[in-house]
Amino acid sequence: MKPKKIILFDGMCNFCDSTVNFIISHDPDEIFIFAPLQSSKGKELLQQFGLSTESFDSLVLLDGNRCYTKSTAALHIAKHLNGFLKIFYGFIIIPKPIRDFFYQIIAKNRYKWFGQKKCSLPSENIKKRFLQ
Repeated sequence: MKPKKIILFDGMCNFCDSTVNFIISHDPDEIFIFAPLQSSKGKELLQQFGLSTESFDSLVLLDGNRCYTKSTAALHIAKHLNGFLKIFYGFIIIPKPIRDFFYQIIAKNRYKWFGQKKCSLPSENIKKRFLQ
């Protein structure tokens, strides 16, 4: 059995929460598990990879000993989703500074555009996909 890939996300962001739910629904092989960046497990993993535990403006993908952030994380996630979503990985050929420029626009405006999330509890079958 392959080790799971860990996605760290902003647990206070409606857009990020919707993205996690989208990933779950397009990940039938359950390749990904999740943790909010703000959680104790999220902060522990951020520290392990030398990332800030104070700023939560990036999606983070941990794949073994590799760590991807921002647009690179999103594209590596797309590569493992089912159906046509894999084709989005092709955008990896666009230089990272250009990709991240657009990523940052969304990241900086995510609360204004999508709002902040209130605490909610996932169902039992989804709960198992979250690190405690």
